[in-house]
Amino acid sequence: MTDLFHHTEDNPAPQNAAGGFFTTRDRKKIRYGVFTAVTRPLQGTVVLLTGRNECIEKYFETIRNLADRGFGVAILDWRGQGDSSRLLKNRQRGYVRSFRDYTRDLEQFFEEIVLPDCRGPYYILAHSTGAVIALLASPSMVNRVRRMVLLTPFLAVPDLPVSISTVRRVCALFCALGLGRLYAALGPRPKSPPPFEVNKVTSDPERYRRNVGIYEAWPQLALGGPTIRWLKAAAAAAEAVSDPDFMARVQVPMLIVAAGADRVVSTKAVEAYARKLRVGSLLMIDGAEHEILQERDIYREQLLAAFDAFIPGTGDA
Repeated sequence: MTDLFHHTEDNPAPQNAAGGFFTTRDRKKIRYGVFTAVTRPLQGTVVLLTGRNECIEKYFETIRNLADRGFGVAILDWRGQGDSSRLLKNRQRGYVRSFRDYTRDLEQFFEEIVLPDCRGPYYILAHSTGAVIALLASPSMVNRVRRMVLLTPFLAVPDLPVSISTVRRVCALFCALGLGRLYAALGPRPKSPPPFEVNKVTSDPERYRRNVGIYEAWPQLALGGPTIRWLKAAAAAAEAVSDPDFMARVQVPMLIVAAGADRVVSTKAVEAYARKLRVGSLLMIDGAEHEILQERDIYREQLLAAFDAFIPGTGDA
């Protein structure tokens, strides 16, 4: 698997790796990885769903943590990022037509890879954008997935003066004018990474440097800012999963985790959502920044302890 996964000196690939590519129904190549557990008893498989501008390599440490707990892990690079097919000629632009494209890819991943090749029971651990995709897919996952842990789902932007519905409408107008492929924010990835002191995702300098190092060593994995079309799709997905009728249909038990110091997504929106969900419970990790799995041990260990309590192993699968 040395050609499939990319490692750096401080981010070695897990030893128990397999994977490849599957081709979606609209002919996009999606890279995936499957990692087997390294301890017994075997606890099933965690399907690990990454956020925007993330790749499989960023989760090597988390994959090892789960494998050490007896879980297999299945993970994919979403279309348009990582080593999966990019959707625009300019590889830097974060683009998707609709989050339903992501959910279709996830469902195909389950049908072709997870269900045939990975040991049950199945759980989902999802971050940010991946958490919204998991929510959007949850009605079709009810007979597949036993439980979900959703980290800092991207439901709203903090301190935004307008609603997420207004964001969608404004982006839809720009898309109608043919501007959907323009950057909505951030622009191309900078040639030199921002210093740790100005980052908004983690308070852990070592993990920040490790993650920056992945993209410096393997720039083809990196992505710039989101396009207007991507932001429209994200806002539409946040609206869809927040609809009361949709929320009433969510039946997979889930733990929703909010980061107390999150500056990327609205913690208030995450809290409010978890309280309205019939099958959801909320954990607030005070002081943590947005990327809890990339955070300092003091925050990360709280999350892993909550995962251990919520995702019990069973001996019957």
